[in-house]
Amino acid sequence: MNKLSLSIIFFLLFVIIFGAYKFIYQGNVVTADDGRTAIVLTGTEKDLILEEMRGFLSAAQQIVQAVSNGEIDKIIIAAKKVGKAAQAEVPVSLVGKLPMAFKKLGFDTHVKFDELAMDAQDMEDKEQSLKLLGQLMQNCVACHAAYRLDLEKTN
Repeated sequence: MNKLSLSIIFFLLFVIIFGAYKFIYQGNVVTADDGRTAIVLTGTEKDLILEEMRGFLSAAQQIVQAVSNGEIDKIIIAAKKVGKAAQAEVPVSLVGKLPMAFKKLGFDTHVKFDELAMDAQDMEDKEQSLKLLGQLMQNCVACHAAYRLDLEKTN
């Protein structure tokens, strides 16, 4: 191989590695004036993420209500609604804009809701369900403390 071919190969390799880092790990982010990481999205993308977050909050409220009423079946239903099976088909363009730590928190939250549902079904212990919900909500607190969603600026 000549020097030109090697140069082209190394250049293309660099572009691929940089693109993978940007798409898979970093996302489309900036540091916000409040110190959090701002994820820069279109209005539709922001709405999709906020809808998912409202689903988490609604499920948490339903679980607390079901615990207070001793309704294990409603705990299971509410938790399953936002488990892994509920993950919407997220457009690839949106996935690329989300930083890895944000994606991990989101996926882990879905998994923890599934675990809560399975535990409630197996153990039928409402106090344990409440304890698991409290642990799960640490993800929510961590996410909201670290991130915010900003709109892309349009010309």
